Amino acid sequence: MAVAPPTAAALEQLSSSKMFDGFNLRFRHQSATLGCAMTFSIYLPPSPASNLPVLYWLSGLTCTDENFIIKSGAQRAAAAHGIALVAPDTSPRGLNIEGESDSYDFGVGAGFYLNATNEKWKNWRMYDYIVKELPKVLSDNFEQLNTSQASIFGHSMGGHGALTIYLKNTDKYKSVSAFAPIANPINCPWGQKAFSNYLGSTKSDWEVFSS
Repeated sequence: MAVAPPTAAALEQLSSSKMFDGFNLRFRHQSATLGCAMTFSIYLPPSPASNLPVLYWLSGLTCTDENFIIKSGAQRAAAAHGIALVAPDTSPRGLNIEGESDSYDFGVGAGFYLNATNEKWKNWRMYDYIVKELPKVLSDNFEQLNTSQASIFGHSMGGHGALTIYLKNTDKYKSVSAFAPIANPINCPWGQKAFSNYLGSTKSDWEVFSS
């Protein structure tokens, strides 16, 4: 089966592999929201004619866009039910901000799917990237996708992200699922570390992105 190439020139294809008669594809694009190059992986099920619903997967701490696509085997169900899987990265990369890679649970690989207000971390706007920019990138480049028929799920940090994004945008997503999410992050060490650095010391500001 031939996969139709993207219709716009904004994406650079990095890889393609066949799986369950569909295709795993990986792309890079320049993100205006995050101010850096971002990658995402997408699984297109067999015979992607038109109107495919989209299921977004948000990964956890330390992950990239590839973890779920490589390890989960979810493509079997996606192929059977005609669903496109989309797995974005977990943070901006390559910005060389001081301290961005000092720990596994903050900075690179640990975007927490929020919009940072601390000036130092101003590029960490994964909430806007997932909710606004990525769906537009998909709809502009893959005419077979119906991004208005979308659902979202995730694990750990990604479960937290899926919950907060869905609860703030129930008009945009049909369903949400969370596997072992970092729920109520403002009351756990992971969340407190991330939120205090990304959002500042005022705890009432943290509640905006708490699940």
